Amino acid sequence: MTAPRTALVTGANQGLGRALAAGLAAGLSAGDRVLLTGRDAGRVGDAAAQIAAQLPAGSAQVQPRVLDVRDPAAIAALAAELGTIDVLFSNATARMSPDADPADEVDAVAETSNLATTHVLRAFAPRLNPGGRLLIVASALGTLDKLDPAVAPRFAAAADSGDLDAVDALVADWRAAVHAGRAEQEGFGRWLNIPSKVAQVAAVRALARARRDEDLASGRLIAALCPGLIDTDASRPWFADMSEAQTPEQAAAWPVQLALAPEFDTKYYGELVQHGHVLPWETGVPVAHSATT
Repeated sequence: MTAPRTALVTGANQGLGRALAAGLAAGLSAGDRVLLTGRDAGRVGDAAAQIAAQLPAGSAQVQPRVLDVRDPAAIAALAAELGTIDVLFSNATARMSPDADPADEVDAVAETSNLATTHVLRAFAPRLNPGGRLLIVASALGTLDKLDPAVAPRFAAAADSGDLDAVDALVADWRAAVHAGRAEQEGFGRWLNIPSKVAQVAAVRALARARRDEDLASGRLIAALCPGLIDTDASRPWFADMSEAQTPEQAAAWPVQLALAPEFDTKYYGELVQHGHVLPWETGVPVAHSATT
């Protein structure tokens, strides 16, 4: 008899996060649990109840939990409470607007996507059970080719350092440049999503350098994921053509399969993965969007 498993999804009261939680609950077994987390207790509770009402018999429990990923103490406290984890999707993100001043949004983006990513990696990677999956939801925008050549080597160096503190320091420099009005001059660009997503992938790569051999020997996977274009209120302002966009449920299907499969291709470890393919860190893939960078 296998021990009960615990899965955790951040940013899970709507969109992709909710679909990931629902998919995990349906794929796990009675006695297992999926912690559906977000900042608002009411919305988290409603989402968990609605998912639970639609699950077939024998599915995992869906438990609502309040977690503000911008609070590192809250992340550390939850990790200590759980002790170990089997599956974690770090999915929380901050909404951005094409019309907003980047200086008004950079703190929320950096704290929700970037610092939360490194705090989650620090807190939960040491608690990942053998066979576990720790998956950071990023984007096809998270590769070095999306950056100005003036700044791309800095992100590459942070990833190669094996040090999450180096990634955090680079994020701090980017935030400071945005607030000072120097982001475009320094090569970070105007669109916040590109340096943010590249830094997320850099964090995964940095941690993976130190843990690869041990994790692969124990069947653990730490990776970044690109779910692809999803038709949501958050994504519509950025893309001129949404005709090929997925629903959240469609986008969640392959990440859930990866999370629950007993084995994975070891080439995924520490990389940015989309639909079974590793997106090259240096060259990436073309991504069309309507924002200027």
